[in-house]
Parts: sequence; structure tokens; C-alpha cells
Amino acid sequence: MSYPIDLSGRVALVTGASSGLGAQFARVLSRAGAAVVLAGRRTDRLKALRAELEAADGDAHVVELDVTDIDSIKSAVAHAETEVGVLDILINNSGVSTTQKLVDVTPEDFDFVFDTNVRGAFFVAQEVGKRMVARARGAAPGTYTGGRIVNIASMAGLRVLSQIGPYAMSKAAVIHMTRAMALEWGKFDINVNAICPGYIDTEINHHHWETDAGQKLINMLPRKRLGTPQDLDAVLMMLCAKESRFINGAIIQADDGFGL
Repeated sequence: MSYPIDLSGRVALVTGASSGLGAQFARVLSRAGAAVVLAGRRTDRLKALRAELEAADGDAHVVELDVTDIDSIKSAVAHAETEVGVLDILINNSGVSTTQKLVDVTPEDFDFVFDTNVRGAFFVAQEVGKRMVARARGAAPGTYTGGRIVNIASMAGLRVLSQIGPYAMSKAAVIHMTRAMALEWGKFDINVNAICPGYIDTEINHHHWETDAGQKLINMLPRKRLGTPQDLDAVLMMLCAKESRFINGAIIQADDGFGL
């Protein structure tokens, strides 16, 4: 007996969709029937992904978005809703990192990470959340108004890892931000949850895993293996489904046991 999750009729905004996890999130949402709005700075890559999704009979759209620019956030969300329709799902995925010891972190390094991972993530969710709240307040009884916001955090937000201190601190903030949003917006049928991926092999970090340091890290993992972006498909779909109405404020570890 199968149990399909159908997102037909839903509109999903995916930030950081030009590569890696964001691109895979967009693919799985599109396969489930959602109209997907691909957001990011590298519009050439977004357009290539749109062509891929449309070739598979998906409904995809592109908006330029710089999450460090409040005006860009407002413009991108407004453009998405004007072109596609009201947003039902937000995958809040944009993120950056640096690698250095804490004593070497400069103010510029710190701001680079926090401006995207915390400030940017917050104001993207706020802009979408305000519209979801307004829709819920003005809806007729019995009308669907529920929303799903999935913040992409990290196991680094739950377990301290060396040489990525600012990144770990930023993702810890995203986790607490998720809980705060879930508490305030839950009464409007907006469910806000977070996924904390472990070590995932993507095009951005693939070269690292082939180095001696990368291989040493893999051998320290519980099952001595990396995850793939596809390993997050199931948890993403669960959190976006209408059937997940009772899951709110959850911080879900998808790390192959790394946090044990």
C-alpha cells in the first residue's frame, strides 16, 4: 500500500535554490506537484534548474533574491506571489560558512555568516510569515490557510564543531528562531520546523571529502559515510505535507546518528 504526499495546488518558495540542497529540495517539491519558486542570486543556474523541472512537467519560476538585502527580500516575495500565487511553503535554505579558528575570526567574517544565516533567514521567514498570517486572519471559515515553513539549520547548531564557530553559532540561532516562530505563528495554522542535516556531500564541498582531512572526518562518523541531498527528501516532504499539521516547532536531526 503506497502513501503518496500530494502538494498539487501548493506554491513553494525555495531560497538558495541554485545548487546543492536547495536545488534538490526544489526537485522533490516539484515532483510532488507543487509550483516551485526558485530564489537566489545566481539566476543563470536557477534558470537552468527551471528548465530541468519544466522538462519533467513541473511548474517552476525564478526570482532573484539576495537575503542580505531587505528590499530584495520584499521584492522577491512580492514577485513570487504576483506571478505564481500566495505562498504555502517556504524552504528557508540560504546559508554560508567560513573555516578558521575562533581567534582568527574577523568582524567581516562574523557579519558575512550572520547576515545570511541569521538575519537573512529571519527576514525571509518574517516576510512570508506576515503574508501567511494576514491570509489566515482574512479567510472565510473552512478555507485552507495553513502554511509550512522549513528552516534549514545544521547539526553544527546542536553539537559544537571546531573551526566553524560562527557557522555553528548562526545555526543555533536558526534553531531558536524556529521555535520562536512556531510558538507565535502556530495559532494561524503555520507550522515552523527545522531540519538539521549532518555531513552531506554536495558540489560545493565534494572536493574536501577527497582530501586527507576529509577522509579522516568521514572515518570518524558513526557509519563512516556521508549523506546525499536525496537523503533529506523524506523529512522535507513530511514537514511540507498537509498531514503534518501536528508537527510544529520540531528540530529534526538528519545526520546518520552523528549527534548520538
